[in-house]
Formats: sequence, C-alpha cells, structure tokens
Amino acid sequence: MTKTPSPRRQQAERLGRLAEAKAAMMLRLKGYRITAQRWKSPAGEIDLIARRRSVVAFVEVKARADADDALASVGPQQRRRIVQAARHWLASNPDAVECDCRFDIVLVTPYQWPQHIANAFAEDDQ
Repeated sequence: MTKTPSPRRQQAERLGRLAEAKAAMMLRLKGYRITAQRWKSPAGEIDLIARRRSVVAFVEVKARADADDALASVGPQQRRRIVQAARHWLASNPDAVECDCRFDIVLVTPYQWPQHIANAFAEDDQ
C-alpha cells in the first residue's frame, strides 16, 4: 500500500520542481546543456548536472523566501552527499573524466531571477 504524501509535502515537491525548472532555464540561457535532472545514485540525488564546453557542474537548487536562507541550507552534510553522488556519476560517465568538475548552487527566490553561484564549494570543503 502506497502512502499518500501530506499536502505540505506535495506543495514542497511542486515548489522544488518549479525551482529546478527555473534554474535549468537560466543555465541554458547561459550556454549550459542540462545532461541530467534529479539524477539519483546510492549516495543521493543531484538536482541538475550541466555541461558547458569542458566544465561539468553538479548543481544544487535551493528555493527559499530569502537568498541567504537558501545558501545557508546547503550545509556540510548535504555537500558531502552531493560530492559522493557526483563521484558515482563520474564513475558511470568516463567521458567526463577529462572535464573540469565543480559544485554550483542556484538560489531561487520569489520575484527574482535565479542566482547562480559557480564553484560554490569544493570537493574537500566538507
């Protein structure tokens, strides 16, 4: 028997999907190609994987009422999860080994253009 998510959880899911769509659109306009959305691995999920020339960006998308709150919500534990998931992706995509990899964050706040923070944290920042 499948449990139906609460209305609050359903609303959060819709907000997250909308934020990811806005972030993907903004990245495309900046010249990135979205190679994966909501990519799942045993270590966790990566919201977006984007590529532009020789750069592969593992992108965490955060939607909050305030950009500072959104940025603060990507803590050390979440960064570790993203790094581990990125390692899984790289292991299954050997053509990307030659690329420069980085970890970006896109902050989505109401009534503003999404804010892209390239190289928001490093693999060893956790």
